[in-house]
Formats: sequence, C-alpha cells, structure tokens
Amino acid sequence: MTPSTELRAGPRTQPSFVSSALRIFDLSLGQMLWSRRSVFLALLVGGPVLLASSLRGIVMLDPDAVPRVNGALVGGSALFGMMIWLLYIRFIIPVLGVFYGTALIADEVEDKTVTYLFTRPIPRSAVLVGKYLAYLACTTLLVLPSVVLVYFAVVPISGGVGESFPSLLKDLGMLAVGLAAYGALFAWVGARLKRPLVIGLVFAFGWEPGVLLFPGYLKHLTVAYYLQALVPHAMPDDSAVSILLQVFHDVPDVAQSLAWLAAITLVTLWAAGRAVERREYVLEQ
Repeated sequence: MTPSTELRAGPRTQPSFVSSALRIFDLSLGQMLWSRRSVFLALLVGGPVLLASSLRGIVMLDPDAVPRVNGALVGGSALFGMMIWLLYIRFIIPVLGVFYGTALIADEVEDKTVTYLFTRPIPRSAVLVGKYLAYLACTTLLVLPSVVLVYFAVVPISGGVGESFPSLLKDLGMLAVGLAAYGALFAWVGARLKRPLVIGLVFAFGWEPGVLLFPGYLKHLTVAYYLQALVPHAMPDDSAVSILLQVFHDVPDVAQSLAWLAAITLVTLWAAGRAVERREYVLEQ
C-alpha cells in the first residue's frame, strides 16, 4: 500500500460501545442457548410446567381432587399466585441470576478464552454488557413462556382466565425486572470477587431470606425486598416471611420499588464494567 493510498484510507476507527456490545450479544446468545447451562435452565423452567400440567390432568380425571386449604377450595388464580411466589420469586429467578450472572466473565476465564475477547479492539466493559444482554434475552425468552404455560394450565381450575389475565401481564413484567436486577448484581460479583458462585448462593439463599425476617434497614440491601412489592398476588399465609412482614407492615410501594430495582441494575452493571476494565486476568497454566 502506497502512502497516498494510506492517506485516502484514513485511520482505522474503533467500534462504538453500543455496536461492540451488540456484536458480543450476537456472539454470546447462541453460545448460551446451546451451552450446558441451557439444559439446567430447561429443567428449571420446565419443572413448574410439568407440575401444573400434572395437577390439571389430575383435576380433569377427578374433579373432587381440586386442592383445598382448611376445607375450602383453592381457586386457580390463588394456586397460580402461590406457584409464582414459591417457585419463581424465591427460587428460579435468584438461581438464574446467580448461575448466569456470576459466569459472564468467570466462564471465559475458566475456559481460557477471556484473552481472545479482551484483545479485540473493543472496550472490555462492552464485552460484559453484551454478555449480560445475552443472559437477559436467553432467560426471559424461556422463563416468561414457562409462566404463561403454567397460567393456562392452573388458572382454569375452579377459576376464570379473563379476570386474572391482567395479573399475568404484571407477573411477566415483574419477573423480567427481577432477572435484570439479579443478573446485574451477580455480574458484578462475578467480575469483582473470587468464588462468585458460592458468594452468590449465600447472598440469594442465606442473606436475603434471613434479613427479611427482622425489622430494620438491612432488608433494604436486598433485591427480594423490592421485588416482592411488585408481585400482584398475596403472599402465601403459611410462610414465616409473610407472617413477619404482615406484623411489621414494611413493604415499599410499587414506584419506590421500581426506582430502586432500576438503580440496583444500572449501578451494579456499571460497577461490573469498571471491575472488568481494571482487573488483570492471569490465566493459570
């Protein structure tokens, strides 16, 4: 190439942050959908669907087998709300956030492919954001249809579909917000701390349930405290957490919860990007 040709070509420009993140998103989404974790995700979201379908089949074969609490029939909407609380809010959403969020960068380090990503002419933080968007797309595309299938399997049991359909839309939005918040939080844990999976599990299933049982400000340092305010269903009465929350009457309103969840998502995702930019990754031989 002659100097005149080089002058006409001009300097090579670095891709923008947005275009870089979208490239990583496109690359990572297919990898996530066909990874070993996708089998775990399918089993996790398929469990409630199988449970709801089995219950629907039992009731169709024997109408007297409708679930009862203290002798009273449990409506389909109430049963669906119970499954949202016990299966999705308290287990599936935190588990997905922990296992996927902590692995966004940790998996690349473990597979010794992080150097290939970081030697590309794109910001390191764009790599994290692109992989986070792929996590969000992968989980929402599988979790939300699972909720819809559970709804149409359970709600027709001694209950109408039309009356509770607006609650389903709220459920879908609430679960998407929960996936976003937990994923961003644990992306920061995975980028900043050692043994992120252990720390994530302790936080999601030790710290959060523990501090919610006591009055004070520690519960404000959890995602579950704000997420539970968005659930359009009553909390199960047989839960120790629900009894104590009813005693203390300490549940934030919807607007406050949405604001705090948005802040948690944006701040922790930004902090994760900063951690990735500054951290030196030394691969073990």
